[in-house]
Amino acid sequence: MKEMVIIIRPEKLEKVKQIMDHEKLGGISISSVMGCGTQRGVEETGVQSAVPANIRVQIVLEDEKVEDIIARIRDEVATGHVGDGKIFVRDVEDAVRIRTGEHGNRAL
Repeated sequence: MKEMVIIIRPEKLEKVKQIMDHEKLGGISISSVMGCGTQRGVEETGVQSAVPANIRVQIVLEDEKVEDIIARIRDEVATGHVGDGKIFVRDVEDAVRIRTGEHGNRAL
């Protein structure tokens, strides 16, 4: 299993939710965050901007779905401009559904 942490522009949240729904992935966590990447808030025009507000989406999914989800997010969300976001992928050792005690992919 993998955990994906996806940082995106707020206006792209609905697109990401549609991708998750289409792929029948549930259990997403969404939060508002602020931050900047290596550009430190400097736009392509050279203008310094405030630290932007972004959306952080977290999901745990089966290993075999990761590359497809990354490709779909890039296709649907990328604008080609600074600030499009990042996707981080981490290993998840186990998941347990508290209600039933199911482990692993069955708990997702």
